[in-house]
Amino acid sequence: MNGAKPIASALGITRHFVSPDGRLDILNGIDLEIHPGQMLAIVGASGVGKSTFLHILGGLDIPSSGKILWGDKSPYDMDDEERAHYRNTSVGFVFQFHHLLPEFTAEENVALPLIVGGLSYAAAIAKSRETLVKLGLGERGKHMPGELSGGEQQRAALARALVTGAPLIIADEPSGNLDRATAEQLHSLLCTIVADGTRAVIVATHNPDLASRADLMFRMRDGRLEADRQGI
Repeated sequence: MNGAKPIASALGITRHFVSPDGRLDILNGIDLEIHPGQMLAIVGASGVGKSTFLHILGGLDIPSSGKILWGDKSPYDMDDEERAHYRNTSVGFVFQFHHLLPEFTAEENVALPLIVGGLSYAAAIAKSRETLVKLGLGERGKHMPGELSGGEQQRAALARALVTGAPLIIADEPSGNLDRATAEQLHSLLCTIVADGTRAVIVATHNPDLASRADLMFRMRDGRLEADRQGI
């Protein structure tokens, strides 16, 4: 990666849960660096910890041990307010379900991270419209989420992840609810995100097409990541 510093790093990440039935180890010491211009895919059976790892990487969950770095800062060295603010500008999330708020238009949904970050409503909407145009939704910004197709909803969710300029995009089964043709369009958009070399995408997926497009593929097994180019 030409000596570029990682956008994000995972250092010895473990995660376990304790219940009356005993301790369940989910992640068992994950080390990973994510560099600008990279698209990484994580594959593996359901329930092996892919989503848990992505949530920790994105500052939504706390590891049992180990450290996450966004650049040279750890979200877990911050208080809740500081971490929420830093996450808003450092990480964009795309999930299997779009999580668009039904009472707001598409452009308002996309603008929300900017408004939360302190940008004026007018400036946030202008940036939202610009981002929607880039994703082919320029004519759909005034529509409510329920008036959009499944693919349009997911593209709007992707626009929301991109609008702040966050350098790391985390996608958890982003095409899991889409038909094949619509999924392929989304996959192409995800690849485009890293083309200019300033951002990175890490995606957990069961979709072989999406996984095959990644620069690096990892299989999660026994709570660890193993380099995998053998396909799903």
